[in-house]
Amino acid sequence: MAKAKSAPIQWLSEAEDHDYPAAGSYLALLHPADRVAALLTRLRAEPIVQFKAKDIFRASRLSLLGVSNSHVERDRKKIKRGQALSPLLLVRDEADGRVVIADGYHRLCAVYAVDEDAVIPCKIT
Repeated sequence: MAKAKSAPIQWLSEAEDHDYPAAGSYLALLHPADRVAALLTRLRAEPIVQFKAKDIFRASRLSLLGVSNSHVERDRKKIKRGQALSPLLLVRDEADGRVVIADGYHRLCAVYAVDEDAVIPCKIT
């Protein structure tokens, strides 16, 4: 029997304002304040692009958080209710050959749990 196709995951057309300070807080662990400010300015200006969930995971080299994580579960419930999610904010770490998920790790895990081939809107610099 074929698996029932779930409704497509809904996305906002732009990252939410509160995503940028959240990204900045994370990036401040990796970079000095002036670099973080420059990265956030660039992220705000970037257009939305799309990547598959499985490719973002591979490029980030992060492990998948389980659905028992409260933030992942909250985002999975949003997906089930048809609520739009905010695009991910990504930073290329060319020195290490990976992508840093500056904001949206829990959303990525929730989406991957629903459909690893899902196309996710992102801003990347």
